[in-house]
Amino acid sequence: MSQSSSQIAEVADSLLRIEMQLRQIGAWESKAPPPEAFDSTQPFCIDTLEFTQWLQFVFVARLKILIEEDRTLPSVSGIAPMAEEHFRGRPESGEGLIRELEVMDELLSG
Repeated sequence: MSQSSSQIAEVADSLLRIEMQLRQIGAWESKAPPPEAFDSTQPFCIDTLEFTQWLQFVFVARLKILIEEDRTLPSVSGIAPMAEEHFRGRPESGEGLIRELEVMDELLSG
């Protein structure tokens, strides 16, 4: 499936809103975790990164690169359920972030 420029623009907008949501809940970090944190073999680097770190430094960062380099975006995304799991039982509400991730999942998965 080829990607339309409108889909790419929507994904780019969604990335900005995800970043805004991460900032809003105080989860946006100015410094990346150490390089070895990214060597994890676990999904979402669950053993070495917080979910919000993975979101910022892996998911958002990689999608931005794909968009900038005009490369194919992933055609499947199911991140919102991971976010729901992450925020379950935590004091901060991830509702806005989860909603934004649902939008992204929909954009990528169609």
